[in-house]
Amino acid sequence: MKSLFLAAALASAPLMAAAADSYVLDPSHSQIVFNYNHLGYSTTYGMFSGFEGQISWDRDDVAKSSVTVSFPVRSMLTGWEERFAHFMSPDFFDAADDEMVSFASTGIEVTGDTTAKITGDLTLNGVTKSVVLDAKLNQEGDHPMAQKPWAGFDATTTLVRSEFNLGAFAPYVSDEVQLMISIEAMKAE
Repeated sequence: MKSLFLAAALASAPLMAAAADSYVLDPSHSQIVFNYNHLGYSTTYGMFSGFEGQISWDRDDVAKSSVTVSFPVRSMLTGWEERFAHFMSPDFFDAADDEMVSFASTGIEVTGDTTAKITGDLTLNGVTKSVVLDAKLNQEGDHPMAQKPWAGFDATTTLVRSEFNLGAFAPYVSDEVQLMISIEAMKAE
């Protein structure tokens, strides 16, 4: 069960068995939801979806597993066009069409039968920082429609946006941003 969990390590990740199994993220069922406090009045949400990634899963030694994920900054969904435009402005990302966000795991610590801490390098807004994801394996088994091995994971972390040169309007708009990640991954062919 511990080995299975590492695959979930995500997110947000590659899987391996005896020799290590490779899994690819299902972009139609993988999302990163973020939220932050806006002036103390509300919690505002956004999402990234449709991204690509791989999990290398070593069931014999889950700590040897790995995860990589990448997606364009401009794939952000905010639910309000003006907010998206502001996030892409020089106040925040000043993002070019090809600017990417990426995560590559650098270590996995198994913490329970279905849980792990995944440490990795997050590159966001041209800044690379080490972050830790609290990850959980939701389920592993044969997908009932795809008829192939499938796995699902959730993970959470908190980012300090000013560490990525995105601190405009802090502390009024919270500097801390909560991330909730949920992914599905299928065994690569």
